Amino acid sequence: MKTILITGASGGIGKATAEAFLQAGWTVGCLARRKEALEGAFGDQANAVILPADVTEEAAVEGAVADFVGKTGRLDVLFKNAGMFGRADTIDGITLDEWRQVVDVNLTGMFLAARAAFRQMKTQSPQGGRIINNGSISAHVPREGSLAYTATKHAVTGMTRTLSLDGRAFDIACGQIDIGNARTDLLQGIIDANPDNPPPSMDVSHAAQAVLSMATLPAEANVQFMTIMATKMPYIGRG
Repeated sequence: MKTILITGASGGIGKATAEAFLQAGWTVGCLARRKEALEGAFGDQANAVILPADVTEEAAVEGAVADFVGKTGRLDVLFKNAGMFGRADTIDGITLDEWRQVVDVNLTGMFLAARAAFRQMKTQSPQGGRIINNGSISAHVPREGSLAYTATKHAVTGMTRTLSLDGRAFDIACGQIDIGNARTDLLQGIIDANPDNPPPSMDVSHAAQAVLSMATLPAEANVQFMTIMATKMPYIGRG
């Protein structure tokens, strides 16, 4: 049975992706800070492994990966999904603490998860695996007032490229999915607040299925970068 560990699995894209992999018969490590949310979402799923952990804490991430591998024997795929947007403002209004909070979750958290997974994939037998990073459309073009978020998502793209190169010798593939306007609870709140002019959106299940398609490729193939978004988003051109 194939195994995947998903960070930020308690809600939104992470939860939808975990559900898609469980339905496909995978063993899924569901990692997030809130144990209660994880148990509420996946507690009745036999193939779900609940892993409460904060992605910004080194020991917690290392322990979660070790716990998961201890139960499954190996790690085939890591989907690094945990992230946060931060308070919207121009740079002069962003405090150092706010900057650090976004960087800690979106960048350091991804580093810690990737490092633990890479080490496991490098040493397990048979060797190898796949790391999928949740980037963002903001890795290409930003929203206003999103300096910290946009900077970290550009950095994630650099991480994706470097992991791809460094992983080749160990049969570790790395790709990135950039998702735009999937209907999570957060986006649904924005839609509900703007009934006369709702933003274009798509069902979150489409994002989850896209991650599943990336993860199920044979080892000889890799989706390096994928953009999946609501068709009418003002992303291409001036919108």
